[in-house]
Amino acid sequence: MTKIDDASLKVETAPVRVSRVFAAPRETVFKAWSSADHIKRWFCPDGYSVPEATVEMRAGGRFEVCMRSPEGVDHWTKGTFTEVIAPERLTIDHHVIDPCGGGPLFSAVTQVSLRDEGAGRTLMEVVQTYSAAGTAQADQMLKGAPEGWRQTLDKLEAEVARMHAGAVRSVVHGAFHLERAYDATAEEVYRALSDEAAKSRWFFGPEGWRLIERTMDFRVGGRERVKGGFDGGVTTTFDAVYHDIVPRERIVYTYEMHLDDRKISVSLATLQIKPEGRGRTRLTVDEQGAFLDGYDDAGARERGTSELLDKIAASLRS
Repeated sequence: MTKIDDASLKVETAPVRVSRVFAAPRETVFKAWSSADHIKRWFCPDGYSVPEATVEMRAGGRFEVCMRSPEGVDHWTKGTFTEVIAPERLTIDHHVIDPCGGGPLFSAVTQVSLRDEGAGRTLMEVVQTYSAAGTAQADQMLKGAPEGWRQTLDKLEAEVARMHAGAVRSVVHGAFHLERAYDATAEEVYRALSDEAAKSRWFFGPEGWRLIERTMDFRVGGRERVKGGFDGGVTTTFDAVYHDIVPRERIVYTYEMHLDDRKISVSLATLQIKPEGRGRTRLTVDEQGAFLDGYDDAGARERGTSELLDKIAASLRS
């Protein structure tokens, strides 16, 4: 059944419901949704590819996928995770973008639930609800959605089998450089980086993140650990070791990042503090990272660090 809202010229189309039983634990099936590296391998129908994707597996995190047609036309879906409960359920609110006009072609809410069927098998059920602009192109795409999902789940089945057969081993390297100028002295900026109480005012996760553990031993050879959890149940752990400290000038450390029990990266960070006169100080951050075993950073580390540098400015003003 189709319902037409004359006021908004929107069309609500009956949901598409699909299901599939996978010969793998639900943790593995859930993980196939959790990173761009996995999504690129399966999130498209036959003949299409996924050259770009951003997957931030947390409530409020981005879910953006580019599906490229055999003719080379890019079809983007852009949205956010509104619910993440590992490894049971996730919900994505997203828009399919018109490849010609650039605006939303139609909107969809995708709900995924995973149920343990025993004997290492998982039932995945997908319900996708649509709210579409009443165009012929949107109507055609929605009519093809059930078959598109069938082909897509075939690819997901192959990806889950690949994941279940053995761990993905890989290393991808990345680097970035960031700078901020603060209306504060070098001493004040150094304190924000080196004092545990001062650092706790800005060194924390994004919205939805809650602190579980924080320790800081600021000295050469000392360690720092910050652990927190998101509303969906995923935990993050930052484990650092300080290697070089020149007070008010330079801090060099390495750190590991974990998502739950999985080590996703090892990084080297160099922070340099440079007075610029009249109570202003420039902080430069250079970081090189090794992202491990299929984890696709997709620029998230640089964006997250940039947000933390903005939080330092707010902490210095307060």
